[in-house]
Amino acid sequence: MIIEGNPIQKEAMDAFHKGDRTEGLRLQEEFAATFRREYREKDHCPCQKACRYHGNCKECVAIHRAHQEHVPNCMRPLINKKLKSLSELTEHTIANEIEPPKEILRKEFQK
Repeated sequence: MIIEGNPIQKEAMDAFHKGDRTEGLRLQEEFAATFRREYREKDHCPCQKACRYHGNCKECVAIHRAHQEHVPNCMRPLINKKLKSLSELTEHTIANEIEPPKEILRKEFQK
């Protein structure tokens, strides 16, 4: 199952945007039901960072909402994609002003 950019969930959002709430909710539940079945026993978390909350979205998101300092790692690609299009307005010159932090990755992602 694909989570990021899932076609069923995208279709649900199209329905919502067209004002068809009933169809949007039906498709959204189809996605959620498939997710629940498929990931009951599997790791669904794309985060590569070594963290005791890996795979526990509820607690992870609550922690980030509480400290409000940054977003969960799993949300970074989505947000970065949106920011990249804004960065095009200045020919991505913001990249010259940014140095990413050194993060400790989970063992399977360490080089």
